Amino acid sequence: MAVNINTQELLQVLESTPADQNIMLSGRHGIGKSQILTDYFTQKGMRITTLFLGQMSDPGDLIGLPNKDEKSGKTVFMPPYWFPMDGEPIVLFLDELNRARPEVLQTVMDLTLNRTLAGRRLPEGSRVISAVNDGEEYQLTDLDPALVSRFNVYNFRPTAQEWLLWASKNDIDSRIISFIQENPKSLDGSTDMKLDQGLEKTPDRRGWAKVSAIIHDIKEPNNVHKKIISGIIGMKTGAEFFNSFSTDRLVDARSLLTNYAKHKAAVKKYHLHELSILNESVCRFFESNDISTMNIETLSKNLADYVKGLDKEAMAHFVSLYESGNYPQTVLFILKHAKPLYVVIQTFVKML
Repeated sequence: MAVNINTQELLQVLESTPADQNIMLSGRHGIGKSQILTDYFTQKGMRITTLFLGQMSDPGDLIGLPNKDEKSGKTVFMPPYWFPMDGEPIVLFLDELNRARPEVLQTVMDLTLNRTLAGRRLPEGSRVISAVNDGEEYQLTDLDPALVSRFNVYNFRPTAQEWLLWASKNDIDSRIISFIQENPKSLDGSTDMKLDQGLEKTPDRRGWAKVSAIIHDIKEPNNVHKKIISGIIGMKTGAEFFNSFSTDRLVDARSLLTNYAKHKAAVKKYHLHELSILNESVCRFFESNDISTMNIETLSKNLADYVKGLDKEAMAHFVSLYESGNYPQTVLFILKHAKPLYVVIQTFVKML
């Protein structure tokens, strides 16, 4: 059984694993494996080449086509389109590994062990990373244990909190962020839902990004929008998402931090689970916004007033977020601009 890792741990795995060691990521579709790898290695200045092995019908799609060398009279393989002929190292991302045909998988064996294809060796420093889907809902090919043994294998399980932070930084519609924060299980849908002929839609992270693109500039989605969105995340989740529009919504972090006095009475009536949601929203605000353009004194005062007004359980939750290491900009803001609040937090910790 493989070990579970979240997004932050995956980044550390990529940073710490030598280039000559292969990595395999197992997880559901639409959870961001490709995007995370692309972003990480692009920032490192490395070219990433993605091969969808499940779409390859013949080993020639991977290793290139045979051709007669006129000088030697021998058969050689022409390099495939993706092979780095410039000698620069690449990241070869083998997606859908356990959807590939057995004959294609045989070709992968030499690639993962010796970094060679049809006699051509990948440039020094190149990396090989694969992704597989797991779950009974997929049509998969069993992998040879000898092939699996050539990878460091991890179950990729990104958390909803990590996605919410990403969503805040990437302009995902605030209504989606609020809904997922209150209904984290709706982010990736159910892993044990019995699908009807494979056509029953369930939500995933890729789908929520699509929904955001549709409703981002629409204040009041109509019935047609609802049908469009239900075709992306499923009827059940779509209905729950739109029902959330008609209920009283929690104050957003920006409004709270710019005018706490206006919302103080309402916040005082919140229950613990609502305050926990608001605590996380406040921390994400500092992680995903450029506060240099805002009134720092106002933010500092309102943050301090809000946190000091929390009851013991809600305060303990805020402190746990503060100490989690997931919100470095929040910690920096408090240390730099809200030192009295830092004293309050430290005093609270000592009393625990």
